[in-house]
Amino acid sequence: MMGSAVILLTSHNTLGDTGQPTGFHWVEMATPYYALKEAGYDVTLASVVGGRPPSDPSSAQAQDRPDSVARFMADAHAMEALEMTEPLSELRAGDYDIVYIPGGHGTMWDLAQHEGVGPFVAKAWEAGAVVGSVCHGPAALTETYLSDGTPLVKDKRLVAFTDDEEREARLETVVPYLLESRLRDRGAVFECNPEPFGAHVVTDGRLVTGQNPASVPGLADALVAAARSKKAAA
Repeated sequence: MMGSAVILLTSHNTLGDTGQPTGFHWVEMATPYYALKEAGYDVTLASVVGGRPPSDPSSAQAQDRPDSVARFMADAHAMEALEMTEPLSELRAGDYDIVYIPGGHGTMWDLAQHEGVGPFVAKAWEAGAVVGSVCHGPAALTETYLSDGTPLVKDKRLVAFTDDEEREARLETVVPYLLESRLRDRGAVFECNPEPFGAHVVTDGRLVTGQNPASVPGLADALVAAARSKKAAA
């Protein structure tokens, strides 16, 4: 066993005031889940409040379903773990070598707003964990402050779902804030593919981020590589 990883999912299920359902993005959860498992990590599925987290229905359509999503949905053990995710309140940050946070628009309403998310990520980081996230998942990083009060993302190279991509999705007035702008406000060195929805992955030491769903395969590989690099340097 290489170590322990936790995948922290959103528990928010509605897209602002639109009445439309949302939640986590399936491929952003499933592909890294199997990458971590196959690399030898014990993977815990968790969510902000625990139990079955909501998913973005548009990311689970049968047509053109990604292989990792089809595999996860057919995996009885994985689906059982998804039904009973650990609540954030019961996690101990020091237990994990990797903290990975998938996206999905639900993240925009609870990862920055919940009082426990930022402190959990900060404690894991300060304990030496690799922190990875993709698309809207870096919403968690906007309210993650280290013990000296510095934003974790300050002067860190990273990427997330861009403001231009939010506008292309016509959700810029629905989300509570624009993620790229907020990360920049926290001092992040934001790097991205200027082509909306094009793949882009950034590794800055133990911080690994991806821009959007197209970035997930590269993000999964980079997350494992960062963890191996950390272990080799230990």
